[in-house]
Amino acid sequence: MTDRVVPLWDLVQTAHLAARRFAEVFAEAGLTPAQYRVLASLADDDDLSQADLARAVLVRPQSMGRLVAAMVEQGLVERAGPGGRGRRTGLEITSAGREALDRARPAAYALNEPAALGVDADRLAALVETLAVIRTRLSVGDRR
Repeated sequence: MTDRVVPLWDLVQTAHLAARRFAEVFAEAGLTPAQYRVLASLADDDDLSQADLARAVLVRPQSMGRLVAAMVEQGLVERAGPGGRGRRTGLEITSAGREALDRARPAAYALNEPAALGVDADRLAALVETLAVIRTRLSVGDRR
């Protein structure tokens, strides 16, 4: 049997380990990874709808609805505007959400440092660039 290189499987295995590590980091700040991504997205662009967030976090709109409802209940985000069926309702990060994000960000950034990952900055930059190409290819469904 020939040893075949299966980079996407390596990527999946690495993604599971990275997700576990991020979950630990965000849990220390009282957040889930999805909540962190929502808060980070809102902090970067405060005019996002629930549909915009679903795209940013890479979840189905139905899942985002439940996530946002829980975050509103926790006081991390608030709805802006009247909303209602067929009407766009923006979301805003609250001061409690910003505090949680501020607690989580330093550890999340530290986890991404080249030294923490065991690679030099050039190799990490090349990895980021390569992953962007792969992500783009996979997102359009081109499986050639």
